[in-house]
Amino acid sequence: MSLRRFAFPLLAYAFAAIMGGTTLPTPMYALYGERLHFSVLTTTVVYATYAGGVLVTLLAFGRWSDAIGRRPILLAGVASALGSAIVFLFADSVPDLLIARVLSGVSAGLFTGTATAAVIEAAPERWRGRAAAVATVANIGGLGAGPVLSGLLVEYAPAPLHLSFIVHIAMLALVSVAVLASPETSPRSGHIGVQRLSLPAEVRGEFAIAGVAAFAGFAVTGLFTAVAPAFLADVVGISNHAVAGLIVGLIFGASAVAQIASDRFDPHRAIAAGSVLLIVGMVILAAALHFSSLTGLIVAAVVAGVGVGVSFSRGLAAVADKTPPERRAEVNSTYFVVVYAAISLPVVGEGFASQALGLRTAGVSFAVAVALLAVVCLVTITVRLSRGRAAAARA
Repeated sequence: MSLRRFAFPLLAYAFAAIMGGTTLPTPMYALYGERLHFSVLTTTVVYATYAGGVLVTLLAFGRWSDAIGRRPILLAGVASALGSAIVFLFADSVPDLLIARVLSGVSAGLFTGTATAAVIEAAPERWRGRAAAVATVANIGGLGAGPVLSGLLVEYAPAPLHLSFIVHIAMLALVSVAVLASPETSPRSGHIGVQRLSLPAEVRGEFAIAGVAAFAGFAVTGLFTAVAPAFLADVVGISNHAVAGLIVGLIFGASAVAQIASDRFDPHRAIAAGSVLLIVGMVILAAALHFSSLTGLIVAAVVAGVGVGVSFSRGLAAVADKTPPERRAEVNSTYFVVVYAAISLPVVGEGFASQALGLRTAGVSFAVAVALLAVVCLVTITVRLSRGRAAAARA
């Protein structure tokens, strides 16, 4: 029996498995630090190299699947993920970890746009209206599932620095089958070239607000993914890797649910609500670090995750509404540059701050800085909405 009829769920599985691999190492960073004798700063740099791999790949190859087809790009993404898992499997130095993270970023960069398009295009008629939501769940849900899976294996199974990657290699074998069994869905139009970045004049005001909200939110996502295990072990005093993986999984899970639930919300009000939730989440995070509270870390992850999901998805929608259709790819790519800069740069700053101030103080300072960014975004949106209401009343 042909597997082509199952292309939609197979591609959704492939998307989730690849994205899960990108967050798989999170609960292991503390173990790598102990074995290779490096600090939280090195952890943040190792983590941040992933974002560099994603960005370069998105810009260099983001348009290729339209020209040469979805399957070749997806298979290249599988190959990059496999390379990352193999390097991690045998890693015994910081350069090895950096190479593995770059390859992981390349796999995510190749998959993110291509797999989203492939899942939507492969959806059967009765699923067309929900295909975008399925792609979102596969993407963000995969990111959340990765640290949960590896946290359990690291804590309760043998070979803590190896078994997770062996499992992922087995998953990648199934991903290859899923991609090869799925029909090509691209019309193969367009041409190969580097993706341009630009902001048309009519979208710059909208982009500034959405970009600040996205930057604040994804800075928090980067913080949790890179440093949550260190917060848990060094500040709270709990060294259970499964709990560390769960906390990271929660921020992604909450974000995925929020993105789907807020799909019909007014973009400006949704960004404002997301900013409020992010402020609340950062207050809870600062309190959790100050009082060494596990419950506080968990609640902060959930509240901040909802804020990130709402502000990111509706911010992108607000920008898209103002963007000319022929410029949408350029503007979306610019938006994702902001997102991946937020994932990487602030968390490296957190690493430097942790060396100078200590992990607890650096974490509280990070939470305050993100909350202030969210306040700026909230005030700007409130002023804009008030002016809009005043203009409507005068009319």
